[in-house]
Amino acid sequence: MTGARTRSARELWGGHFASDPAPLMERINASVGFDKRLWAEDIRGSIAHARMLAARGVITEADRDAIVRGLEEIAREIEEGRFVFDPALEDVHLNIEARLIERIGEPGRRLHTARSRNDQVATDLRLWVKAACARVDASLRELQRVLLDRAEEHAATVMPGFTHLQAAQPVTLGHHLLAYVEMFGRDRSRFSDAHARMDECPLGAAALAGTSFPVDREATARELGFARPMANSIDAVSDRDFVLDYLAAAAICAVHLSRLAEELVLWSTPQFGFVRLPETFTSGSSIMPQKRNPDAAELVRGKSGRVIGHLVALLVVLKGLPLAYSKDMQEDKEGLFDAADTLELCAAVAAAMLAEARFDPARMRAAAELGHPTATDLADWLVRVKGVPFREAHGIAARAVRRAEELGCALEELPDRELLALDARIDARVREVLGVERSVASRTSSGGTAPVRVREAIAAARRRFLGEAQPAIEAGG
Repeated sequence: MTGARTRSARELWGGHFASDPAPLMERINASVGFDKRLWAEDIRGSIAHARMLAARGVITEADRDAIVRGLEEIAREIEEGRFVFDPALEDVHLNIEARLIERIGEPGRRLHTARSRNDQVATDLRLWVKAACARVDASLRELQRVLLDRAEEHAATVMPGFTHLQAAQPVTLGHHLLAYVEMFGRDRSRFSDAHARMDECPLGAAALAGTSFPVDREATARELGFARPMANSIDAVSDRDFVLDYLAAAAICAVHLSRLAEELVLWSTPQFGFVRLPETFTSGSSIMPQKRNPDAAELVRGKSGRVIGHLVALLVVLKGLPLAYSKDMQEDKEGLFDAADTLELCAAVAAAMLAEARFDPARMRAAAELGHPTATDLADWLVRVKGVPFREAHGIAARAVRRAEELGCALEELPDRELLALDARIDARVREVLGVERSVASRTSSGGTAPVRVREAIAAARRRFLGEAQPAIEAGG
């Protein structure tokens, strides 16, 4: 401990209370155990506030210099692990203020002029969430890069495409992976939108009504990297939409990560055999020596529930709160911090797993032939070449599938006589569309699975997501 804490929260409140809080009150009231993560933002906000107060003549330049110097020294204490956070002082804000007064004396008592903990914590938390948006954007960008690299490697690798988890039509692995690139691109855009909406500074709103001191809210907003001050002082201290925005984007992103993880779990089973996950991201069994369990993928899948739960929990906390600030809002932080940590970890794990995963093109190619996946190609050929109405062509293809099942062969292995028996308009040219490679190659529509389109889509996605078209969220603002 850097020095004895001689002040309690009651002393900082003033003389209205004659006794200290009950021990149980201290336990339920204290938040420093988790909100100490805001220490850097708190010091940054306090320095900006002190500089503004001095510029407006509310405090002297000497007081400002002492405050800034003291806060910078406290930052070093925290960085070096020499600062002890005291639960008796409730939160990170009172801990830092008490230490500042202890270090510099009277100037430290002037720092809180024209400020409340209400606008202070709202400002600190916005700064933290803005940085969290930038961090997760960087993690998702890296995940997209890995997905694009693997998609390029497997642009022509044929695999079964599924609907209802039943073989539907052949696609390429590259095309399948590009679907996740798009999903995580939308996630990045949601965090970017959230970041833009939260780019307003609450500082100067004080408790809820503003302040009678001649503060310059534009100056503090500018120094802290915000686009503007918040327009309404009540909204400034009571709003937690920015946390909900982050958690909503995080919950959707966690669902996308979970879907990717679920496919890796399925594909790594011996029954599928599409992929072998790296040993560094799997585990063994305490009783079955042959097992390689996809634990990392399962945990990514499972942790999505935590992120979703944190969004729901905060929605429930906020739904009945009157304006402006209530202590219930202290419950906004633990779930937020855990959601951010969880999401960043899961995105990093997914990227690392995919980078080292070994796909099995031969196994995928063999699976792509199961379930008569070129039946739609037969129907499309009848429409395109013979002018058959699609619903009629659909029925002919369905009968072809049934006949292939009766004969125990693949659709493309049906003899010519069998195809002619189904419909006299079918001729030998139909063989051009019945193989899985030919089926895949024929899907040349924009966004389709043909390898030529997949390679074009990869190049376009690199420009959109890794180039200038979707810039990264600025970390410093």
